[in-house]
Amino acid sequence: MVAMEEKQFPAWCWSVDQCLKEYNVKLNKGLSSYEVEKLRERYGWNELEKEKGKPLWHLVLEQFDDMLVKILIVAAFISFIIAYLHGRESGEAGFEAYVEPFVIVLILALNAFVGVWQESNAEKALEALKELQCESGKVLRDGYLVPDLPARELVPGDIVELRVGDKVPADMRVALLKTSTLRVEQSSLSGESMPVLKSTSPVLIEDCELQAKENMVFAGTTVVNGSCVCIVVEIGMRTEIGKIQTQIHEASLDESETPLKKKLDEFGSMLTSAIGLVCLVVWVINYKYFLTWDVVNGWPTNLQFSFEKCTYYFKIAVALAVAAIPEGLPAVITTCLALGTRKMAQKNAIVRKLPSVETLGCTTVICSDKTGTLTTNQMAVTEFFTLGGKTTSSRVFHVEGTTYDPRDGGIVDWSCYTMDANLQAMAEISALCNDAGIFCNGRAYQATGLPTEAALKVLVEKMGVPDAKARHKIRDMHLAANYMIDRSSVKLACCEWWIKRSKRLATLEFDRFRKSMSVIVQEPTGHNRLLVKGAVESLLERTKHVQLADGSIVPMDDSCKKLLLLRHFEMSTKGLRCLGLAYKDDLGELSDYSTDNHPAHKKLLDPTCYPEIESDLVFVGVVGIRDPPREEVHKAMGDCKEAGIRVIVITGDNKSTAEAICQEIQLFSEGDELKGNSFTGKEFMALSPSQQIEILSRTGGKVFSRAEPKHKQEIVRLLKDMGEIVAMTGDGVNDAPALKLADIGIAMGIAGTEVAKEAADMVLADDNFSTIVSAVAEGRSIYNNMKAFIRYMISSNVGEVISIFLTAALGIPECMIPVQLLWVNLVTDGPPATALGFNPADVDVMQKPPRKSDDALITCWVLFRYLVIGSYVGLATVGVFILWYTQPSFLGISLMSDGHTLVELSQLRNWGECPSWSNFTASPFTVAGGHVISFTNPCDYFSVGKVKAMTLSLSVLVAIEMFNSLNALSEDNSLVTMPPWRNPWLLIAMSFSLGLHCLIMYVPVLANVFGIVPLTLSEWLLVIMVSAPVILIDEALKSMGRSRRQTTKKVKKM
Repeated sequence: MVAMEEKQFPAWCWSVDQCLKEYNVKLNKGLSSYEVEKLRERYGWNELEKEKGKPLWHLVLEQFDDMLVKILIVAAFISFIIAYLHGRESGEAGFEAYVEPFVIVLILALNAFVGVWQESNAEKALEALKELQCESGKVLRDGYLVPDLPARELVPGDIVELRVGDKVPADMRVALLKTSTLRVEQSSLSGESMPVLKSTSPVLIEDCELQAKENMVFAGTTVVNGSCVCIVVEIGMRTEIGKIQTQIHEASLDESETPLKKKLDEFGSMLTSAIGLVCLVVWVINYKYFLTWDVVNGWPTNLQFSFEKCTYYFKIAVALAVAAIPEGLPAVITTCLALGTRKMAQKNAIVRKLPSVETLGCTTVICSDKTGTLTTNQMAVTEFFTLGGKTTSSRVFHVEGTTYDPRDGGIVDWSCYTMDANLQAMAEISALCNDAGIFCNGRAYQATGLPTEAALKVLVEKMGVPDAKARHKIRDMHLAANYMIDRSSVKLACCEWWIKRSKRLATLEFDRFRKSMSVIVQEPTGHNRLLVKGAVESLLERTKHVQLADGSIVPMDDSCKKLLLLRHFEMSTKGLRCLGLAYKDDLGELSDYSTDNHPAHKKLLDPTCYPEIESDLVFVGVVGIRDPPREEVHKAMGDCKEAGIRVIVITGDNKSTAEAICQEIQLFSEGDELKGNSFTGKEFMALSPSQQIEILSRTGGKVFSRAEPKHKQEIVRLLKDMGEIVAMTGDGVNDAPALKLADIGIAMGIAGTEVAKEAADMVLADDNFSTIVSAVAEGRSIYNNMKAFIRYMISSNVGEVISIFLTAALGIPECMIPVQLLWVNLVTDGPPATALGFNPADVDVMQKPPRKSDDALITCWVLFRYLVIGSYVGLATVGVFILWYTQPSFLGISLMSDGHTLVELSQLRNWGECPSWSNFTASPFTVAGGHVISFTNPCDYFSVGKVKAMTLSLSVLVAIEMFNSLNALSEDNSLVTMPPWRNPWLLIAMSFSLGLHCLIMYVPVLANVFGIVPLTLSEWLLVIMVSAPVILIDEALKSMGRSRRQTTKKVKKM
């Protein structure tokens, strides 16, 4: 196959004869079969290559390339080994021993499954591209026309015939027009809002943008008007659509991690170091229990090592690791993001990739397309003018409404219901010199035919009709239409009135040379009239007279022409697409034209006669049409500025139109000049890298027009290299590479192509820019909520770590076993952490600048708070364990009601020496439900007998974490200003978690698995009294935090 690097043949700047010579082909014969085979050996097949995807095993392995996951794998492996050894020692190998490693492995498997599923969906954009490819075409081979040759078999040099509705099978040079005009819909490829007029003339600039190649048709685009014969110049991966596939693939390789993923990886690395260090310290400080020696003459002798004790303290170190790892965090993050996607879907933002929800929250730049996102993608007349009572005066009318709905808006201060001669002529030309239609698809009004012509028909409906009787009838019809069930077909009653009034006889098609189109109609008087619309300058060159408001026709002098050109210039500078309207009554030999049999019909078949027919016109007025901005965009732009988000508009449309729209939506701040803020794609790419970075670094809005796919991609890449978090919107095939490359790719749901949707992270159901701003606000709220539950889970885990560390440091029996800690981390903490994802958004969420992608997830102050709260959690859980063994009562609550034996704290700290104690006994005791805990060996009191103390420790831990979840409602606000009922889901989740804790405590089978016993009411009261102070401690810390911030603000102001 031919190498992609081979220099492209610039067919657009060569004449048709030169192109035919290049491929040694004749337009009337095509290639021979022999030549086709030779060319296929060189160029290959006309198809898009299938990129090799990652094998399944590779995708699975990638899911484990995460620090937290690696820690979990090690923890699961060690837990399994210890469970196995314990089973061999005790002769029991029940399921209970393997609960911990089994649960961890289950979490890992679920995370891997979700990850693989998301990855396998990522490359669907490349598959969607293939659907754009044409399946067959009419090709000339060996002098014969092959009506449906498979498009795959095309080679450069093939002669292909295209007709209306055909999909273009390859990149081709237009060689011959079979109709006067040829229009191609290529907006999905080039971003142009209108079908593009094509010609056979060479383009003199070789290095021109895609939009300027007016003699080329591109693979995947569609012919909407006319027919032609073309020469294939590029096939397969060398076509424009093939280059886009390559760019999509390259962009997918360039995909970077989300800000949250980076933060969690950093946190995982930090956690790994901390866990490793603390586990080592715990093991080392207890060395005296498993390693002893005697010192003789300063040298250690008689070394004694206890493998059993060493294994015991190793198990404590593993318990510490299990306590420190927030096993439930991946599941809670996924749940929170999934809930976020549901909220966003309700706001018309459909999120395809879960991490995108959070990434939206730290978006710093939105690169937006213009057509259909900032604008309605529905052409509308916003202004028109005609002459007044004399040639030096004009009347300007402003029109409201931004859609194809005839009832959307009206003409401002319209009082011309009787309509003077000029306005009648405007309405007649707009209604009759027109082939468009309008229909309602249930959600929105859409046009058939050219959008500009549809806009003219909507204008006619807003103008009304001059006949009073017909006007009243039409009004009654509109009132009745409001009650109709089927509204799919829109009744354009005013247009129909004009169509019935004047019979259309012939059409003079538009062409690029005279820049106008016209129709011959038979007026009610019986005489023929030519109605013309086209480019204003072109019509004025062929105009000798103008019509005044009273219907009088006067010669057009210089002052009148200057006035008309001035008004036209004023409208053009507003970004309006201006159409001149004119007519002609003296049609000469066509004055009595009625059918194809008329002698003058041959003139209508020859486009070279059209300029002569359309000469000596009577000028009526000018209509200004545009694709207007959406009403909500102004507010959304203000919200973006307030939120510190920059907006950059990147469009394929022309420069003046883009600038006018951007000025209207206030993209630029007051006083900003267009120079330095507005560039074409080609102009920007011609600058040096340092200049490009300098321009993109400036504050305020920017607009890039005539942008090609490579330009969009390069702008996004530069912004990402500068550290920006980039959201990119797009709807066309040409947008797909940039959508894939951006941190957040946002596709349009209504106007978007399947390629764009598959490449995007998010799809807008309503194609509305303001929806993106709402989604950013939701993303920020979700991130704040995620911080809340991460803060909650980590502070709880710090408490567990301190608890186990204190246990080891004091030398007392372990007050919680790994399976209990795993239960707390996964099940008990899970529901409150998930419920924190429902916290209401802060009122000022969009009044703060975006957080930086390198902002710490855990600041020094937050870490200090973790340590303070964690220290209390550790002291409370270990403290209640010691209280049960050493104290008869606490705060008036008796601890001796079950009849257990009290010991000294020194005995508890040296429980390992129990076998050497003389006369030590431990009485059996009763737990709730009447079950008796007894021992054959008194020393079992510190292992089997610790079941009640361990239950109290676990219950205190659970209760503290429930109270701590209330602290996490707000990072800084007190529970007085942010009461718990602001988030009722949290109260439900707390009740559910406590219910689960009671379930494992009071169901005997589960109690045996988790090594706990039921508690009495007085013992529960003790648990609550020990746990509740955590709220007061955090309230004090929050108050300190608020004071610190206020002090910092005052210092900054000074």
